[in-house]
Amino acid sequence: MQSAWVPLLLSLKVAGWATALNLVFGVAAGFGLARWRSGARDLFDALLTLPLVLPPTVLGYYLLALLGRRGVLGTWLEQWGIQLVFTWQGAVIASSVVAFPLVTKSARAAFETIDPQLERAARTLGLGEAAIFFRVTLPLAARGILAGGLLAFARALGEFGATLMIAGNLPGRTQTLSVAVYAAVQAGDDQTAAFLVLVTSVTCVVILLLAGRLVPQSALGMPR
Repeated sequence: MQSAWVPLLLSLKVAGWATALNLVFGVAAGFGLARWRSGARDLFDALLTLPLVLPPTVLGYYLLALLGRRGVLGTWLEQWGIQLVFTWQGAVIASSVVAFPLVTKSARAAFETIDPQLERAARTLGLGEAAIFFRVTLPLAARGILAGGLLAFARALGEFGATLMIAGNLPGRTQTLSVAVYAAVQAGDDQTAAFLVLVTSVTCVVILLLAGRLVPQSALGMPR
């Protein structure tokens, strides 16, 4: 049972890094979609939402085609001695891609609920666009963004398909919680599998309760 804590700690590490990346790029994408007025906005929104509907194994294949040794970026990265396949960093990328739409959707919804008059008032006081974003817009959208970040963390914590394809199942190195559950079931170790399932389930329930308290479900694009 002691060995079960290793994939838990690795999963927390992977989910933490994935969430941090998504809070940067996902918030930027959400803000851009909320403020962009173009006919192509719906197309970009659909493309950014694809990880929510595509099978994780399909996403894993795309990542392998992109970051593998013969991939578009993988060949270039290998010249610099950087290898992402079968590493925990690769698991971070896989989890980030899968959880990315949760932050983007939540951030966009939060930004769209802000009263534009507050930003216009800040401009009349002489604030620049960067100052308005960090001092007015971002604080007003913070609750929705944080809720999306919690949901993304939970999704990254439970990611399986894309992670298994790009990071593999190396105990102590790339074996996350969900992969460890699969390996334990395959090995007939029901006790370890049950413990890992319990830890994952409790963690996700706590995160969902926190996200629900931070912001109404309707602001996250979910039905009441």
